[in-house]
Amino acid sequence: MLLRLASSARALALAIILVFLAPLAAHALWWWSREDAAPDWSTADWSSARLLPAAAAAPEAKVRIYAARVGRWRGIFAHHTWIVVKAAGAPRYTRYDVVGWGAPVRTDAYAADARWFGNPPQVVLALDGEAAERAVPRIRAAVDAYPYRARGSYSAWPGPNSNTFVAHVLRAVPDLGVALPPTALGKDFSDRVIAPTPSRTGVQLSLGGYLGLTLGWVEGVEVNLLGAVAGLDLRRPALKVPGWGRIGMAPAGATGTLIAPAPST
Repeated sequence: MLLRLASSARALALAIILVFLAPLAAHALWWWSREDAAPDWSTADWSSARLLPAAAAAPEAKVRIYAARVGRWRGIFAHHTWIVVKAAGAPRYTRYDVVGWGAPVRTDAYAADARWFGNPPQVVLALDGEAAERAVPRIRAAVDAYPYRARGSYSAWPGPNSNTFVAHVLRAVPDLGVALPPTALGKDFSDRVIAPTPSRTGVQLSLGGYLGLTLGWVEGVEVNLLGAVAGLDLRRPALKVPGWGRIGMAPAGATGTLIAPAPST
């Protein structure tokens, strides 16, 4: 019996090393070898990445969810995510983030499609036209209802943080049908041990964001260990690798991305 327990413990330790620690170590080596990393907050590029057309040139409604690597050593592990909306005919975009200083929920603190600590954003969701028009008021209502908006409620790890905020909005508008990147550390933070996935297509088990399991058609299969996520996307085949993120097909919500030469307004 003791031998079997010891063998099982060794197998579990080896699995953790191969699935979680080795990818994180490899990504850390790559991250620190980059020559384009901003040395500090003040010298980083926070300008528009020009993913969006000028609002006046795009009268239809739009919803975007973006993700960009966070700065310095934290970029080894995590992305920061945020939400951008524009109702039909609106003269400007509105951006919603949660940050770790002051009042957590911020509106238009940065350009809608800005780089984050110099890192370019990736599109998680691109929704246009009538579907976006229906979603915009529901998204705004979810932003207003975010429960962790008091000063001091932000916690970078395991949450609630910026990714907890975006996951909250996805839960409130499940027909957006998109999953956050596996590197959106904090997306699995929850006060509930068992809950539906944000897309309502499966179930999520979470021990305060420290340990969890997600099974869903949209989210795929994810194992969360101390915020690091490993798993599979079965709907659009891809691996979810700690540190590196998603490797495989782009998520369904990111198709149809607009690339425009003019900066957003």
